[in-house]
Amino acid sequence: MMPVSLEETSTDAEEMDSEMAMESPIRQKQKYTIHFPGAVKRSAYRFDGQGNFFNKDWDLSEGQGGEFCWYHVELPRSNQKLAVGAQYLIDVLCPPLKLHDILSLVTSGPFCGNVDGALVFRVNSPGPTVSKFTQRLAARISENTVITVSLGKVPRLGFSPTGQSLLSEIPSVEGPPSHRLYGEKDEESSKQAPESNGIVIREHVLEFLLTMNHSEEADNPVPTRVSNLLVHIVDTHVDHLQDIVTKLEIELDSIELELDKGGYLLKKQTLDDRRFPKMHLNLQRLLQVIAHGEQVFPRVKDKCAQRTWFAREDIGALEVLVGRLRRLKENVGFIVNRVTAIQAGLDSWQAEQINRKLYYLSFLSMIFLPLSIVTGGKAYQVQAASSL
Repeated sequence: MMPVSLEETSTDAEEMDSEMAMESPIRQKQKYTIHFPGAVKRSAYRFDGQGNFFNKDWDLSEGQGGEFCWYHVELPRSNQKLAVGAQYLIDVLCPPLKLHDILSLVTSGPFCGNVDGALVFRVNSPGPTVSKFTQRLAARISENTVITVSLGKVPRLGFSPTGQSLLSEIPSVEGPPSHRLYGEKDEESSKQAPESNGIVIREHVLEFLLTMNHSEEADNPVPTRVSNLLVHIVDTHVDHLQDIVTKLEIELDSIELELDKGGYLLKKQTLDDRRFPKMHLNLQRLLQVIAHGEQVFPRVKDKCAQRTWFAREDIGALEVLVGRLRRLKENVGFIVNRVTAIQAGLDSWQAEQINRKLYYLSFLSMIFLPLSIVTGGKAYQVQAASSL
């Protein structure tokens, strides 16, 4: 038996290590590249803790000292699978996040727990991502860093420099169209009218703003700590749900008014389009989103109360937001009852129309049935006479 030299042993060990490294690519250090550039919208902020914020680069670094950072990812509202959304997050959040961090943020359903020492919660409702009634919000919170993921744009969630909001401007309105004839402007009235320095707010802009309880252009108070930022995120989520409910109520009021004034064709078209069954389905999706928040946010409050860096007054603010969600759930329940009542009225009207048509058919059959008997009898007599 030939003795094995020490050099041969070391070379064999190096070859085995290289083979093991090739067989287990998970242990290798991979180079992270962006496979979906521009697929998601990203926002990064740095807060100094003194009421000031700054836009920063997307480096996912943590805040130092009294500073803290916020990184927000906005997933597109396109008809995509859940795995595609996970790939988008892996593109922009890995590294430093790991796979279980990504899964905890993108998976559907309610969740609240600790992942790698950070508090993670999500209120992701299942359903088609193109529907505005499908809402998803997830957050990963540590002492100096907050990472959030939302489906589509959430009004008032981001921060903008002060003075760029439309709501902070002095408004003015156009004169009534009664003084114009076929699009011609009255020169005398325009000369007599004083010049206004305010911004002209047109009617369609006012209609849009009135459908929202919380405009997306409103100035947000800059948070001074991470707990303030968490309250702001949950608050804008609840405001967004409230705005959806408000728009739905306005739409339902207009539909009721149209049905009261409309006739046969409008009601038949409404039934053919299945308008109220679709609205009922959207309301059930919205109720699911609210139920997820009602389940998750109290747990978030309890877990934040155990953190030393979470302010006590912000715990009370979270409790207020949970109460708002419960009242919003009751309001959506009232809307569901309204939709059910309107649909029942349309079904009753449709049954009445069918019964009326059956009545007309039976009346016509009473008229023409004796004639058929007479003509049938005469035909029988003619056939009998011919046979004779």
